[in-house]
Amino acid sequence: MSLSETVSKIDRLSDEQRDCIENCNEAAEVCEWCADECLGSEDMEQCARLCRDVADLASLHARFMARGSNYSAQLAEACADACEACADECDQHDADHCQVCADVLRECAQSCRNMAGA
Repeated sequence: MSLSETVSKIDRLSDEQRDCIENCNEAAEVCEWCADECLGSEDMEQCARLCRDVADLASLHARFMARGSNYSAQLAEACADACEACADECDQHDADHCQVCADVLRECAQSCRNMAGA
């Protein structure tokens, strides 16, 4: 069963929440990839650090939403901030993995902003 199929089975989630969970999980995956690609390059150190922060925050936020945590809105705000900072950093690099990461993170940030305001 795919992640989206699993998330779709959580009855209490809205479509917007389901999308955010999927966006957060995608962000976590792409950030792990980007961080791994950046390792070993001194000028990519900040990128790798931000990617690792986002990977942790995004996966935590997805779990909080899935369980209906009362702290999900606050975490959504932090996740959106981290996604935007990381996307800005990734945009400064020409590497394909950074460009892919930045695109995914901008979508995740918007989704998390919507959740923070909900």
